[in-house]
Amino acid sequence: MADFNKNRFGSKSVEWATPESVYQPLNAEFSFTCDLAASSQNAKCDNYFSAEDNSLVQRWEGVCWLNPPYGRELPMWLRKAENSTSNGCTVVCLIPARTNTGWWHDIVMNHEVRFVRGRPKFNDSKYGLPFPLAIVVFRPKEKYKRACLPTTTPKEQE
Repeated sequence: MADFNKNRFGSKSVEWATPESVYQPLNAEFSFTCDLAASSQNAKCDNYFSAEDNSLVQRWEGVCWLNPPYGRELPMWLRKAENSTSNGCTVVCLIPARTNTGWWHDIVMNHEVRFVRGRPKFNDSKYGLPFPLAIVVFRPKEKYKRACLPTTTPKEQE
């Protein structure tokens, strides 16, 4: 699946099963109801969309986990996550932290970002990925706004 040597890291696939060490703490926090990019071998939820289902044309609902393919279509997945918040969906994504890209600034920076410490190992890899990862949380606007509102007004604080 992956080639790693002292000069480079290459992959024959853009699809990687989520490491349990990354998924389990997030599932404990969010209680995911659907895995948006999975297969029958690596689905993290009973409800999931496979490549054959074409998740990008499905309606996303509930609280969803997304470890999308890390290829050129990644921005389409992120835009879909962002748009799905308008129907009440929460989407939590594991993505490469490519902070120098336009999609990072145009899409990701408008949402909650958590950087992953270290290099989690995917599948049966001997090494972790050679690039940083981030968790991005796309929340429905109402939930996000409520979470950001102060619990007291300045007048009440006096």
